[in-house]
Amino acid sequence: MHIESFRDYCLEKEGVTEEFPFGPESLVFKVLGKIFAIASLDGERFTVNLKADPDYALELREQYPEVQPGYHMNKKHWNTVDFEGSLDDRLLRSLIDHSYVQTAKSLKKSERETLSLFKKPPHGE
Repeated sequence: MHIESFRDYCLEKEGVTEEFPFGPESLVFKVLGKIFAIASLDGERFTVNLKADPDYALELREQYPEVQPGYHMNKKHWNTVDFEGSLDDRLLRSLIDHSYVQTAKSLKKSERETLSLFKKPPHGE
């Protein structure tokens, strides 16, 4: 997945902003102010730090060499994913989605309720 596709996919998500809080070499995507993706723009390869459930994070690392413990992050909850490796775009989108949901779940209840992801359908649907 190219960086432009990655960026577009992240920005399609509800409540997402893009920022450069760590300088021009790190593109950060946040859901309602909480980071769910950090793209390294100055490396030899296009890599992204994505949040993951701890068990799933380990499973991904065991299954895919392109997934490593999160660089400069809490390695229990973050993976660094090589977006230029052999992982297909469908899996990469799934990892972005997982990171977004994991991060959104950690928002305050009042913030979560503003996202359609957490809105319950009316009774009877």
